[in-house]
Amino acid sequence: MNYFVWSNSPIAFSLGPITVYWYGILFASAILAGLQFMKWVYRQEGKDEEMLESMFLYITIGIVVGARLGHVLFYDPSYYFANPSKILAVWEGGLASHGGGTGVIIALYLFAKKHKLNYIWLLDRVAIPTALFGFFVRMGNFMNSEIIGKPAEVSWAVIFTRVDMLPRHPAQLYEAFSYLVIFIILTFVYRYKRNSIKNGLLFGLFLTMLFSVRILVEFVKVKQADYDTSFLMMSTGQALSLPFIFIGLGFIFWSLKK
Repeated sequence: MNYFVWSNSPIAFSLGPITVYWYGILFASAILAGLQFMKWVYRQEGKDEEMLESMFLYITIGIVVGARLGHVLFYDPSYYFANPSKILAVWEGGLASHGGGTGVIIALYLFAKKHKLNYIWLLDRVAIPTALFGFFVRMGNFMNSEIIGKPAEVSWAVIFTRVDMLPRHPAQLYEAFSYLVIFIILTFVYRYKRNSIKNGLLFGLFLTMLFSVRILVEFVKVKQADYDTSFLMMSTGQALSLPFIFIGLGFIFWSLKK
């Protein structure tokens, strides 16, 4: 079979000593897209847009710190505990989406408390562009030829030449386009039903759909954790996703009950 061959360099361009990576471009694009989406939301609801830049500073710090600590603690703790100076070396790679999500939730709590905002209302709105953020990040992983899938012989398999010459599931694309669909669904619900739904529903739908996708894609993804997870009978990513799904379902039932 003729498989798609992916040999793209992770470097977008270099200007003298400065090297710009595709992942960095897509990460920054995700933040900017989220900011623009929230400006639209605030205009729809007559809210003050001036505080959004401050809020996205909180969110960006929450994503980076949470995602880094998540990777350190859940995916390769033995290496980082033996080399603590490497914990801050974010430029070498290693960001965990579960940690990033937790970081955002904490950051939004601190922001809402400081500005006396309705925390659940804020979670509902920020959840929508967060799904879009996931799309951009997984596309960045694809550009880096990382978080690859298991070997496969399906017609759409991809050969990541920077890894090996085996055709593999494009696990990054599975997640990326699933997150894009989730973003579209949440946007539709918000656009047409926001006046009739209670706080917590959008956030609950986001957690439930996104982490259900994560559990499914983990079945075809190469093992990420640097330790044996056979005792869990599931991957680290799946184990970390389950609490988020339960929390999401809880928010959905709580919202519908209201």
